[in-house]
Amino acid sequence: MKKPLVLASLLFILLSNNIFGQSTKYGWLHQDSWNLGFGFTYPRYVSTNLNGEDIGNYGFFLSIQRNFTEHMGFRLQGNYLHIKDKYSANTTSIIQSDILLGSLGLLYYFIPCEPVSPYAGFGAAGVDYKVKNSPVLLNKYKLDYELNGFMGVEWKIGENWKLKTELGYHTAASGHFDGVYGTIAGGTLGGRGDTYMTFDLGVLYYFGYGEKSHICEIYDGIIAKVDYDKIEEIVKRYQVQPADVDYSRIEDIVKKYKSIGTSTGNEPQENWVLIGINFDFNKATIKPESIPILYNTAEILLKNPEVKVEIQGHTDNIGSDRYNQKLSLQRAETVKNFLVAKGVAADRLTTVGFGKTKMIMDNKTEQGRGLNRRIELKIIK
Repeated sequence: MKKPLVLASLLFILLSNNIFGQSTKYGWLHQDSWNLGFGFTYPRYVSTNLNGEDIGNYGFFLSIQRNFTEHMGFRLQGNYLHIKDKYSANTTSIIQSDILLGSLGLLYYFIPCEPVSPYAGFGAAGVDYKVKNSPVLLNKYKLDYELNGFMGVEWKIGENWKLKTELGYHTAASGHFDGVYGTIAGGTLGGRGDTYMTFDLGVLYYFGYGEKSHICEIYDGIIAKVDYDKIEEIVKRYQVQPADVDYSRIEDIVKKYKSIGTSTGNEPQENWVLIGINFDFNKATIKPESIPILYNTAEILLKNPEVKVEIQGHTDNIGSDRYNQKLSLQRAETVKNFLVAKGVAADRLTTVGFGKTKMIMDNKTEQGRGLNRRIELKIIK
């Protein structure tokens, strides 16, 4: 009694666990679902002591199925089968079997994304049957079990409906399933059990859909499902944050370690190239490493209040003449604004942009182009 309870518990867990499953709705595949099935069954003996004739065979089936991946599912199915056949040793004797069975099967769908979806599976069943007109068995109900293999196709016919066509192969555990002891041809894999086949034709009603599946998107060339919010979160989490530049601190360091006097180093020259005042490509913003040089420039101009200068901006050779002229002027204006902010009178400073007309280095290398993106000062007499 203990083993059946364990098996029943396992079956309940498998059928009630809300994981994934093969199903369709609204034209797409779902991750989990249930379905109910019902329809007709045509049974026929294959390996028994009877002739294998059809003298009025028919049946019905009713099933409930839990699909737990896009490819896999469990099915519990009940069948009633009515089979009549002639006894091979006495063809005037017609043996009738009325069979009730309950089976549990595992199914695998080969291409679940298609409206015509083939599958295969196997399982086992408990059987309660009664044989009439048997020459050896009494007319009473008997219990047995069987092993089943099956393959079929589900055909989509509606939003929640599918047509089911299935061929099954069943081997009973005993050799008197047909009402006669022994089996002439042998059952599954050469065993001694009586064997019969069934053909099911019915409908399946899918219900209880879960989340939409994305495995079928590969049919459309892999349409990526991009979570942009997640990407943005990752970028924010791991991006290198730019360091805050303390310009006042830089100026304090320059003041502390640079001696200021009346030497030549503090006197403006006629053509004054601010080496180290360079810009990134296509930019006009002052880089942090340029601050000490500009601070020293402002200090020299403040110590020589009679001097007026022209701030000349330059670019490399990438881009149009018109654009580079505009960019070089912006760079010159940026330097002017810095110097004015440090106390140099604005009327002492003029700006001009030469674009890419006055190169001092070869533009074939990044280093050369970087040096061409420069600022020069010219004394105005």
